[in-house]
Amino acid sequence: MDDLLAGRLQMATSLGFHIIFASISMVMPFFMAVAQYRWLKTGNATYKLLAKSWAKGVAIFFAIGAVSGTMLSFELGLLWPGFMVHAGPIIGMPFSLEGTFFFLEAIALGMFLYGWDRLPQWVHFGSGVVVGIAGVASGVLVVAANSWMNSPSGFDWVGDHAENIDPMAAMANAAWFTQALHMTLAAFFATSFAVAGLHAWLRFKRPGNELHAKAFGIAMPFAVVAAFLMPLSGDLAAKDVAIRQPAKLAAMEAHFHTERNADLILGGLPDPQTQTVPYALRIPGGLSFLAHGDFNAEVTGLDRIPADEHPPVVITHIAFQIMVGIGTLMVGVAGLYLIALRWRRRWLTARWFATLLLGCVPLGFVAIEAGWTVTEVGRQPWILYGILRTADSLTPMPGLVYTFWLTTTVYVVLAFVAAWLLTRQIRGLSLQFDRAHAPLTQPL
Repeated sequence: MDDLLAGRLQMATSLGFHIIFASISMVMPFFMAVAQYRWLKTGNATYKLLAKSWAKGVAIFFAIGAVSGTMLSFELGLLWPGFMVHAGPIIGMPFSLEGTFFFLEAIALGMFLYGWDRLPQWVHFGSGVVVGIAGVASGVLVVAANSWMNSPSGFDWVGDHAENIDPMAAMANAAWFTQALHMTLAAFFATSFAVAGLHAWLRFKRPGNELHAKAFGIAMPFAVVAAFLMPLSGDLAAKDVAIRQPAKLAAMEAHFHTERNADLILGGLPDPQTQTVPYALRIPGGLSFLAHGDFNAEVTGLDRIPADEHPPVVITHIAFQIMVGIGTLMVGVAGLYLIALRWRRRWLTARWFATLLLGCVPLGFVAIEAGWTVTEVGRQPWILYGILRTADSLTPMPGLVYTFWLTTTVYVVLAFVAAWLLTRQIRGLSLQFDRAHAPLTQPL
């Protein structure tokens, strides 16, 4: 493993772990706020117990996400100094604003965790809403910095350096809206299905437990809305990529030859040597329509991209197919839920439906990982698209393979800690509910 591969794998590992922690901590505050709102409106103590439990889960992911995010920010400077020497003055603003929202989120979370029966009820509820809003804002700002790497703006590149820097124009680059929208919806999509699937299974296993039914009833509507909005945001993102990054689109679709009425490729295993895609299904004109809204539109292929600027086609294509496949599957699950809600309510408590939802628990996060693989690998060999190559930004420090393995070990440990804490939290939540609703024994 050479240093360039080690550096890229270290960033990929760091981002891959952090994006899961960040996505959950962005979405869960809204669940706890909804649970508290329903407690305030109905007086049902189960909602209060659920809000308190979810708040502890948010605290776990907030703390672990802070650690993983800090590591990621240091790695930008330590591994890619050639990038940061140019990027620092330009994209420092979104990172600074992200830090501001991070502190606001921390303060609001502290108020929510320790404000029970101390703050006025609606002030306490408002602090929970602020946690969610600040978390989403932080995520959008980080994505704005990443989208700038895909669509550089806000400066003039003169020789080998940037001049006439405008940080606001850089932050409001051409890619930020579609990337931020798609990532925010993806976070709600994955987290909502994970929470709904977990509680659907627990409700099936413990049918008398009202808590899991109420938790499912909060999470699943979020999942359905996100599921049906995701394809729309994905279509916007794909059309944007077709214009700004034709090489990435060509790699995503394994589109080797520029042509009109280009086929949409489903599945397949690309062979860059023969420039074919065996085992694929093709939809005539589908790619032209999805990329440009016209079945006869010309779609740029890799034949018009210099060979030394081709992204890794196999990885990008497979990751894209995984993302789209999972998204399509889970839209179908959301549709089944709506059918069950309207016409087949017995499905909601059936074993097969609970099993199906349980299978969705990890799938949304797999789709997020695949999506980020498309975003980052599909941009290669550029770290700053069209301007600065990844290889030219790498630190000259040798031995990056050792820092890669060390970082990976740290993240694996963090993942096990998070899983252990969450398992304890879920078991404790069920026990608390059981104790609160245990029948009183009569004295002899």
